[in-house]
Amino acid sequence: MLDTYTLANLKGVGDKQLEKLHKLGLFSVQDLLFHLPLRYQDKTRLTPLSDIFIGQEAQVEGEIFSQQLTRGRKNSLLVKLHSADGGLLTLRFFHFHFRQAQQFVRGKTLRVFGEVRSGPNGYEMVHPAYQFIDPQDPPPLEQTLTPTYPTTEGFGQASLLKLIKQALVLLKQYPLDELLPKEQALAHQLPGLNRALFILHAPQPDDDLHLIKQFKHPAQQRLILEELISHQIGLQQLRQLEKSRLAPSLPPSRLANSLIASLPFALTHAQQRVLQEIRSDLSRHHPMQRLVQGDVGSGKTVVAALAAIQAAEAGYQVAVMAPTEILAEQHKQAFEEWLQPLGIETAWLNGKMKAAEKRYMLAKIESGEAKVVMGTHALFQEAVNFNQLGLVIIDEQHRFGVHQRLSLQQKGQKIVLEGEAPPTDSPDRDVLPQFKALEETEAQLAQGANEHRKSESNTEMRQNRLSEMHPHQLIMTATPIPRTLAMTAYGDLDLSIIDELPPGRKAIETAVLNNSKRFEVMEHLYAKCQQGVQAYWVCPLIEESELLHAQAAEVTANQFTERWPDLRVGLIHGRLKGEQKALVMDAFKKHELDLLVATTVIEVGVNVPNASLMIIENAERLGLAQLHQLRGRVGRGDKQSHCVLLYQPPLSETGKARLNIMRETTDGFRIAEEDLKIRGPGEILGTRQTGGLQFRIADLRRDAEWIAAAQQAAENIVAHHSALAEALQNRWIGHKIEYQHA
Repeated sequence: MLDTYTLANLKGVGDKQLEKLHKLGLFSVQDLLFHLPLRYQDKTRLTPLSDIFIGQEAQVEGEIFSQQLTRGRKNSLLVKLHSADGGLLTLRFFHFHFRQAQQFVRGKTLRVFGEVRSGPNGYEMVHPAYQFIDPQDPPPLEQTLTPTYPTTEGFGQASLLKLIKQALVLLKQYPLDELLPKEQALAHQLPGLNRALFILHAPQPDDDLHLIKQFKHPAQQRLILEELISHQIGLQQLRQLEKSRLAPSLPPSRLANSLIASLPFALTHAQQRVLQEIRSDLSRHHPMQRLVQGDVGSGKTVVAALAAIQAAEAGYQVAVMAPTEILAEQHKQAFEEWLQPLGIETAWLNGKMKAAEKRYMLAKIESGEAKVVMGTHALFQEAVNFNQLGLVIIDEQHRFGVHQRLSLQQKGQKIVLEGEAPPTDSPDRDVLPQFKALEETEAQLAQGANEHRKSESNTEMRQNRLSEMHPHQLIMTATPIPRTLAMTAYGDLDLSIIDELPPGRKAIETAVLNNSKRFEVMEHLYAKCQQGVQAYWVCPLIEESELLHAQAAEVTANQFTERWPDLRVGLIHGRLKGEQKALVMDAFKKHELDLLVATTVIEVGVNVPNASLMIIENAERLGLAQLHQLRGRVGRGDKQSHCVLLYQPPLSETGKARLNIMRETTDGFRIAEEDLKIRGPGEILGTRQTGGLQFRIADLRRDAEWIAAAQQAAENIVAHHSALAEALQNRWIGHKIEYQHA
């Protein structure tokens, strides 16, 4: 069997090589087989020198007719080739040794492989691969395409290729098991796993290289589908794990209905639908795991507050966590405004609190007096002990690491003693193994009589009756996530979408202007402020920089106050202390300020309905999601709002596309789809820092068409082929499984 062979069994692998292979994520011979080429070189044919063209990767032969050393800022060695058909080519080497230069003797014949470029004197190849050949007895051409693999420092292509060739020999002797149910591969007309691996490690000249380069070859699709299925299996198992855990059942809330009746606005149909989904989840005896997506201004906060009220009225505590102090402060103000009239006590934690205030808050939390606790990452601290945490609300979850989220959830795990089992009318009682275990233990105790209660076995049975209680979890994001990405990144969660804005909201009009119009925009802003409008001016930097063509927030604020002394200008950036930020924001909310000059710290959480003008300077430096979030700070009242995106030319093609999308639409989900194309899933979800969504072969942008099929196949495998599910997990995730199920 192939799994009995370790990397150390392969020729040429010692301790140092093993360490380098581990850096590449290669721990077994099977890992080597799934370490696929980044690209391929076609050395199976020769291209006549007279037929080459710019941008082509080609293998050619020619005779050396000159060699010279050019001196300048970079010394270079130029070797010129010609062929009988009249073709000419220059080879350029920037890094060379004089002995290497002496080898290029006029009249010798070279076989060369490289990319054709345009040079000062015609076609060039820079640092090509080459070999001297005898034109009367040339070496045979390669029989298959030559793969180029991802590698690491100190471990070159040649070394890696030798090991993979050994792995392919073993694969012929010990084929890998086909783990997909036959109907899956047949349904998509895909080759078997082993054939797919042989094709991709050694494509034949007649294989469609164009399809391979686009990752559309059936052999690649076979592996992509299997990897996506294995990932979806992990998500399905996580979902099952959560459904097997206990959580407090929270009945419908009278106080929540009181808040709805007192609101100065009516909930939208989308808010009502999502609220009903949350209420239904909270009433069950396993933890809610729900992701609520809603575009900026769609009203997620009030839905979260109503969920918090349901938990608090049932006697449980709620933790509300936000990634920034400004957003956490916004939640604090909104929740206090809604909850305190209902008699629900709140608490507030941040990292910059004075010791005495922090001790007071911690005591309120530990005693259970504070029912709703809001804060930033300060909620993770070991000193924070909840009395009875029943609900965790996480805003902008993708900004937190996975371990941070889990650590907060674990603060809510509570031991349930005998007598605290969920009631017998629980709809989930029959499907939860914990309930069955509790019932079995009850029966055993009933049979025991008095002397049995005193025995060691009785003690053991009492310990068996202990079970962990987990809090419900509500995750919110104002960053719309494309459906395909949500299915993959959050497939273990139930998804709710608030896809409706409150009535009366007008679409924000967006203009894109060259930075040369900057002063005209400033004058227009001043005129609008004189008419009672409030405005934001966003700058990417805090201080002036000679390296970046970006106006700093401090400089911009000074320019406004010097030019228009009567304009009331506030300044906010990341270096201000929390209290200072709060004072500035409060003054802006009360219309004691006309203009707020800020860095991107106001990206989320700022809600000032009277502010209807947003200027974003150096907009070409910001991503689509960030631009959309910033623009969402206006358009929150009944006034027509405007956003101006100032850019510094020249714009890249990506920059032009990004700004055009912002001008064309305010639909967050369309913007999210475009953002996925430009930035990729890792940056959108923040997983480059948190360790998630790391695929060997699959790419969520490129392979989105396979995600629905993978999800459906995974459900079938988990339900009917448990052994295959485990084997697929071991093959594709391996040592990551424990982390994924943490």
